[in-house]
Amino acid sequence: MTKRIVVLISGSGSNLQAIIDNAQRDLIDGTVVGVISNRPDVYGLERAANSDIASQVVDHKAFETREAYDQALALEIDTYQPDIIVLAGFMRILTPAFVQRYQGKMVNIHPSLLPKYQGLNTHQRAIDAGDDVHGVSVHFVTEELDGGPVILQAKVPIFDTDTCDDLAARVHQQEHRIYPLVVQWMCQDRLTMRQNAGVFDVILDDISLPPQGYAAD
Repeated sequence: MTKRIVVLISGSGSNLQAIIDNAQRDLIDGTVVGVISNRPDVYGLERAANSDIASQVVDHKAFETREAYDQALALEIDTYQPDIIVLAGFMRILTPAFVQRYQGKMVNIHPSLLPKYQGLNTHQRAIDAGDDVHGVSVHFVTEELDGGPVILQAKVPIFDTDTCDDLAARVHQQEHRIYPLVVQWMCQDRLTMRQNAGVFDVILDDISLPPQGYAAD
């Protein structure tokens, strides 16, 4: 059965586009059935419209508390009856109740080699630290911000002449490769998250992955 995918965005939606493109090429055994943004007038909503995908705005500014917003967001998500929820540049800190509601079916992409550089400004922080390698991580969402177990990472080099924009562009190329792949693993029911004594593990093809996630090398 084709999986139903809902994508949450806050901006331009380039990872949304990568997932849409891969689904349209039958590289993902799923369909993006809905796109929800917490901000109006972002380009990601146009991407959804261009592909005839339903979209809604649940504007966080209309809610007094984070809890009230997450409750409204969850109600909107549930109208699509999704199998998979993809956070694609969704710039919101989620409440524990929301995370628990979708635990094991919600994934996020973060522009660093987690656990390094959780939070914002990851590219500049990697440059300022003098790192020679940076990258991106796809992980399951748990209550810890950017702290869920890693599924897959991709590395990129940092060159002495790099600006933040140079590095961001290099990371984006890898994001658009690995995020659709992880979504496909979920669509194929190959990927699950297991909790044991309070510790989360990622299971791919019945094998527990190491802390850095799947690594072919």
